[in-house]
Amino acid sequence: MPQHLPGFYYDAQKNRYFPIKGPIPGSSRASSSTTAPELAQKSTRATNLCRRTGVRASNLLQVRELYGNIIPFIKGKCNFKEEFEKIRISQPVVWKFSETDKIADGALEQMHVDVQTPEGQTEADVLLTGGLNGSLSFVEVGKVRPDFDFGVKCMPDRVWPFNKNDQADCGMIPGPICRSARASLSMSSNVSCIKLFEKQPSTIEDGSSIRGALISTLGSETSRGSLNIVKLVEPLDLNSSVPGLNQRIHEVASFNCTIWTADCSFNGSRAAIGTNLGAALVDLETGVASWVFRSKSDVFAQQFVESGNALLCGLRNGVIVTVDVREKQEGNSVRLISHRIPYSPLSKTVGSSTQKLFKVLGNIDSSCTIKMPSSISCLVSLQYDDHYFLASSMDGSVKLYDHRLIRRGAVQSYEGHVNSHTRIQLAVDSSEKFLMSGGEDCNLRLWSIKSGELLFENKFSNSVPSTVCWRRAERLVGVQDERQSYREYPYQQGHGLEAWLGSREGLFYMDWS
Repeated sequence: MPQHLPGFYYDAQKNRYFPIKGPIPGSSRASSSTTAPELAQKSTRATNLCRRTGVRASNLLQVRELYGNIIPFIKGKCNFKEEFEKIRISQPVVWKFSETDKIADGALEQMHVDVQTPEGQTEADVLLTGGLNGSLSFVEVGKVRPDFDFGVKCMPDRVWPFNKNDQADCGMIPGPICRSARASLSMSSNVSCIKLFEKQPSTIEDGSSIRGALISTLGSETSRGSLNIVKLVEPLDLNSSVPGLNQRIHEVASFNCTIWTADCSFNGSRAAIGTNLGAALVDLETGVASWVFRSKSDVFAQQFVESGNALLCGLRNGVIVTVDVREKQEGNSVRLISHRIPYSPLSKTVGSSTQKLFKVLGNIDSSCTIKMPSSISCLVSLQYDDHYFLASSMDGSVKLYDHRLIRRGAVQSYEGHVNSHTRIQLAVDSSEKFLMSGGEDCNLRLWSIKSGELLFENKFSNSVPSTVCWRRAERLVGVQDERQSYREYPYQQGHGLEAWLGSREGLFYMDWS
């Protein structure tokens, strides 16, 4: 019979003593009949329950009191903070705004800018939306100003949870959002992409940080694809009698091809466009374009790597190539290096291992290409480590890749996404912990980037949520004080997690506060 030791219990199977954790201050002492293994079993059950959507987090809090921040779990130990964040993200409240149909199904970006009002200059949250019908609009969101007289106030209606009893505390009802006819215009063709950019003070003589939005249009039979800039240096006047958006936007360049996507370099000096002919870099000051990649397969998705030295290009045939853009490029593709890259035809029969070669031109490493099962839908490079990037394809695959481990395949997969032919955006929150995307089944899904766990999956729209964006963590400012930093933390100033979604049906707002 093993000797009784105060503060320890004996495990017969392992033939050793284990320490018994003391009682929590202020709580009643556990009965002597409850052993530590039994407590661990209870904590595991509580953790499993807390992973389910809609379950209160009180059980998880009790487990933390017993075991601290590192919680016993059936597959190992997990972090309390991470588990609590997963529970929170799995319980959003979603609102749909009236009179917003068809304005944000092409592109969507959120920003915090200066706004001019009759009382003076103030700050406001603004959405820049682009529609597949060619509409481009500034929409003021957040706190509604009483002097907004030149637009339509779009009212919110809660669409998730459906039943008010499903969630006891749904937070505050958001105010209406404001659409101004003076801050809207019709582009020459469908808006295919919107990207925000800024120039750092070190690159500008007066020390200002020039802000703007890069906007690409698809092109049509009657109009060329175009690359445009909306300058945001001066405060926006969203309810002026003067059509300010027409004065702010100017065309940088136009092309006799289809522009599927675009991206802007870190310093805001050049842009990349993805077309049906390949990829080109465009100088935003001069409008001069130079081809860096040519292919017979359309470039559906693009993303500058954070360093700005490389450009990811996702093609119609499912291949992702990394183009080195550091060398000076030629105005045409005559001197680009030719490569033949193997790929599996998208129409091949199931079980066939047929490989074909297709010709591309550009400064690429053909041995480091990625082949996904279907056309590339979206690419997102992570900010905290530019070795990592997310990619989705039109067969529903969503994966995380590491540039250093390309030949080993994806380092994480995200299951449940539904797609077959639609270009659907991926969006990552400012802390880069969660991934969000809509699907062709009209469901919205949220995953943990780290674990790949599906945290939320529900339908609250009758059309595909094709555009998504999280609230930006940083504030883009016109003139930077030397004592200030560009980047704010995601939860500063009481701002919780927030996201905006766009579908043909309208604008949706997600809140977790």
